[in-house]
Amino acid sequence: MKLVKLLSAAAAVGCLMASPVALSGKAYAQDQIVIKFSHVVAPETPKGKGAEKFKELAEQRTGGKVKVEVYPNSQLYKDKEELEALQLGAVQMLAPSLAKFGPLGAKEFEVFDLPYIFPNKEVLRRVTEGPIGKQLFQKLESKGIIGLAYWDNGFKIMSANKPLIKPEDMKGQKMRIQSSKVLDAQMRALGALPQVMAFSEVYQALQTGVVDGTENPPSNMYTQKMHEVQKHATLTEHGYLGYAVIVNKKFWDGLPADVRTTLEGAMKDATTFANDIAQAENDGAMTAMKASGKTTFHEQTKDERAAWVKALLPVHKDAESRVGKDLIQQIYKEAEAAGFKM
Repeated sequence: MKLVKLLSAAAAVGCLMASPVALSGKAYAQDQIVIKFSHVVAPETPKGKGAEKFKELAEQRTGGKVKVEVYPNSQLYKDKEELEALQLGAVQMLAPSLAKFGPLGAKEFEVFDLPYIFPNKEVLRRVTEGPIGKQLFQKLESKGIIGLAYWDNGFKIMSANKPLIKPEDMKGQKMRIQSSKVLDAQMRALGALPQVMAFSEVYQALQTGVVDGTENPPSNMYTQKMHEVQKHATLTEHGYLGYAVIVNKKFWDGLPADVRTTLEGAMKDATTFANDIAQAENDGAMTAMKASGKTTFHEQTKDERAAWVKALLPVHKDAESRVGKDLIQQIYKEAEAAGFKM
């Protein structure tokens, strides 16, 4: 049924493209090009604002030749559907979390899910803006996908309806995760019970007790109102949540060269904008959630953090066969170049 829905949507998009956009070989016969940009989070999040900034810049700089339609909050597709929709051409652009590429067959992207792999944002930038980031994007081309940019959300915190002070406090907790073997291993290393679930379903699952807790950057937790149904959260900053802005390869390669170049420039500037505001959005979300009084936030001591790191670092070794030992070692080298010993 899902495939029928996606194929129908792709066919509908094909009909639309044949009229106002009209593909002919590799060139568009008429001026306006429609880009459907679908994502699963709220417009107020860093990703939501980044998508709107790209829309603004793309339409402005192409003089109306390109129209970008942004669909937030899973309006078109949920987590599990959107990548297939992109590959089928039902949408042209997505910004899925990096964890989504593992199930697609690009397991190397799950390196971003490793707990404590990025000691800080400097190390993260050395990876996403350097050769490693480019190498990872190349893994997507055989899937019919072009990677355009890496967008931040932020570092994740753990939440539940009980205090999570020590790693062993996670034991037996049903924790929502994205579909990722590494995130599954992370939760199991803490004694928790990982539950894969679409992002749009998490609030209700927390509210009804289907799951006990989750991990998210503060901006996601706040905009999805998860703090209303979580009594406790610990500022573990154990993992990074980021996105890759991706586009259907056939669509992208078929654009006129000048339009593609203009859109690449718009994406570069939208990326700077999105990443600049991500930390501010997370800081603002934390302030708002603390002010609401609905969730008690725990800031870790140095010793408490060390205990969590000790409990979770073995996940790196276990993931070597999946994401690649050489890739993990490359990131360690970037961390060491920035002054951190892994």
